[in-house]
Amino acid sequence: MSTDVVLVAGPTASGKSALALDLAERFGGVVINADAMQVYGEMRVLTARPSLADEARVPHRLYGFLPVTEICSAGRWRALAVEAVHAVHAAGGLPIIVGGTGLYLKALTEGLSPVPPIPAATRTSARARLETLGAKVFHAALALRDPVMAARLRPSDRQRLARAMEVIEATGVSLADWQGRASAKEGFRFFTLLLAPPRGALNAACDARFRKMVEAGALDEARAMRVLDPVLPATRAVGLRELIRHLDGEIALEEAVSLAQVATRQYAKRQMTWFRNQLHDPTVLGEQYSESARQEIFSKIEHWQLTLPKASD
Repeated sequence: MSTDVVLVAGPTASGKSALALDLAERFGGVVINADAMQVYGEMRVLTARPSLADEARVPHRLYGFLPVTEICSAGRWRALAVEAVHAVHAAGGLPIIVGGTGLYLKALTEGLSPVPPIPAATRTSARARLETLGAKVFHAALALRDPVMAARLRPSDRQRLARAMEVIEATGVSLADWQGRASAKEGFRFFTLLLAPPRGALNAACDARFRKMVEAGALDEARAMRVLDPVLPATRAVGLRELIRHLDGEIALEEAVSLAQVATRQYAKRQMTWFRNQLHDPTVLGEQYSESARQEIFSKIEHWQLTLPKASD
């Protein structure tokens, strides 16, 4: 018999966390994080993690469990998420995966590529070259070695650039080819909800939320992040770079907020593009989550639980 899992996806500021909380209360569920930034403990405000009050209402897993100095790969997250799903199911609960990191969601639903372990020396060398050459020149160097991966990655995506280079250097095979050899999937049966608000409403929500984050202490968190190695994934938190520029005296706070709002809207747009092209057969809610949509979603999940055949049937 397969394990039922509800997956809640959507761009930033679309209402995913509120929906997951309501679902967990209604169906006796546990909320499991699938956001690559919300795994870090020091950035509750900057990453819009659920509040302490929300976390007290229902069980939450994989939130804030790592320091910002660590790297949480898709493989590491997937192993922890699979363990959490099985534990919730064994206890009689409904696992509710919620997040906007497409790579995490794909790793869970489709499996991971079996890339061999990369020697530490190769990994260190790739990151050292990235720091020495700079992202644009390093991206050009990757294009000579692995044009397929270089075409997929933006020069600003330092973490994935380094990963692509270390894989091609260590194995002689493009990461794109490894990704085509996905590992076996778990025996999960997914009900996938995609929140897809209209662009105008989503942009307004992104702007309002970032301003509230600044009012709630995002600057204090950014101040503590200034000393981090820029290669670390945690430094890619949306809006962090702009706030650090303000703290360094480069720009005024209002300009930092404005630029961060633009970055947030751009990130939400990229997320929606990914979801529309990559999510398999989602149930789409074409609006921001609100109480008015709650009962409709509840009914759909009840129908799914009662009528859809199990994978083992």
